[in-house]
Amino acid sequence: MAPEGSFAQRLEGLQERLIQACDRVGRDPKEVTLLAVSKGHSMQAIEEASQCGLNCFGENKIQEAKLKISQAAPHFQWHFIGHLQTNKSRDAVRLFHLIHGVDSIKLAESLQEQCAKQARTARVLLEVNISGEATKHGFTPNQIKDELEAINTLDRLEIHGFMTMAPWTPEPEKTRPVFQAMQRLRRDCEDLMGVPFPIMSMGMSNDFEVAVEEGSTLIRLGTALFGKRSYATSRKDSGA
Repeated sequence: MAPEGSFAQRLEGLQERLIQACDRVGRDPKEVTLLAVSKGHSMQAIEEASQCGLNCFGENKIQEAKLKISQAAPHFQWHFIGHLQTNKSRDAVRLFHLIHGVDSIKLAESLQEQCAKQARTARVLLEVNISGEATKHGFTPNQIKDELEAINTLDRLEIHGFMTMAPWTPEPEKTRPVFQAMQRLRRDCEDLMGVPFPIMSMGMSNDFEVAVEEGSTLIRLGTALFGKRSYATSRKDSGA
């Protein structure tokens, strides 16, 4: 069941909330990219979103993404936002504009290998399990600091920043310390490497306003835009 109103009305409401969050902390809303999490939704829903001005879409299953990308307009940007298995690296580097969930040295090396074979580079975000939840993937903060230099030597990977997920809570304000900790870690990594990491993928449908107030540059909105998934998808080739 979709949220109330048309897609255009839902998007307008979310964009207004984004603007208000930016206003509260003196940010320019243009600094924040809205990624429409289209996993589990039809091409019809994606096309409706594109008609409303969105062109960045997030998927977490390789086979589902392959089908959609083959049918989509060429100017769309596709982001991989799930847990990526190493045996899906070949397709991931070919299909996606940005891979959000690089969560281990092993995966980074697999992506490097596939990029070399395809004469490509891959834009990636390093996933950090900043809250320490056992159910989440990602580097710990200490692992990131210890292994960032090694990942940076992989010349086919462009590290553009970080991704994290806060624990789900019905009270979004409780996520603020998580996003604050992620920003501190980003600054530490920038000092360590002497380069900026401009992309901070933080915030989803239930907590994006807090994430924006704490510096997110990319918010991942699925349910708030599309409602519940419009069709079931198999976990068989999910990479999840």
